[in-house]
Amino acid sequence: MLSSVLRSERAVQVNVAIMRAFVGLRRMIATNETLARKLAELERRLESHDESIKSLFDAIRELMAPPAKPKREIGFHAIAKDRQQSRTAP
Repeated sequence: MLSSVLRSERAVQVNVAIMRAFVGLRRMIATNETLARKLAELERRLESHDESIKSLFDAIRELMAPPAKPKREIGFHAIAKDRQQSRTAP
């Protein structure tokens, strides 16, 4: 446009430089748009992985925890008659 009004070599060079700048800007916007789309897709995929990894770590922690010791029973326990006879028999 500038070159059509001024009709000089310098005006042509400036006009070409402006067009190249706009083409570069369009490429950069398209690249960023593609990058943003890919990043959003990656985030969606990782969300499900995060939940899986968390449940995996929870299961590992559960396995690493020491087993609960059984509580000691309180009180008197009678021995059954058949077991008592086998103890006293010579």
